[in-house]
Amino acid sequence: MNAAEQAKGLVVSSKIAASINLFKSEFPDAKPDLKPWRNDPQTLSLVDPDSIDIGFHFPGWSRKINCRSILVQIRLHQDPEDASERFIGVDTAGFSHVGEAWRLSTVENWQFAGQNQPVAESQERIKNYCRQVFELFNP
Repeated sequence: MNAAEQAKGLVVSSKIAASINLFKSEFPDAKPDLKPWRNDPQTLSLVDPDSIDIGFHFPGWSRKINCRSILVQIRLHQDPEDASERFIGVDTAGFSHVGEAWRLSTVENWQFAGQNQPVAESQERIKNYCRQVFELFNP
C-alpha cells in the first residue's frame, strides 16, 4: 500500500521517514515517491494492504543499478487476533522503460534475480539498505 496511506501515527510516519533517509544515504540522487501505486480499482486489487510501498526515481537511467526507478516494499503482517504488526522483510525491484529489470527479496534468499541486475557495488548498497530497514522495523 502507498506509504502516504500507511503513515498513520507518529511511530509509523517516523519509520517511513527514516527508511527514506536510509535509502538516500545509499543513493543521494534518488527522489522518493510516497504514492507509487495508482489509485484505481485494478491496481489496488494487486496491492498488499499490509506493506509500506515507496518508490525512488533517479534522474535518468542509472548504469550502476540498471534501472530508472526502484520500488521498495516493506512487508508487514497484521495479526487479526491481537492487531499487532510483525515485520517480515523487504522486497525491492528495479524498473526501466520496458518494465521490471531486476528483483531482490529478503523474504526469500537475498539473491538478485532478473535480466539486468545492478553492478556488484550497487547490489551491496541495496542489501545494506535492506539490513538497515531490518534494524529499523525489527529492533
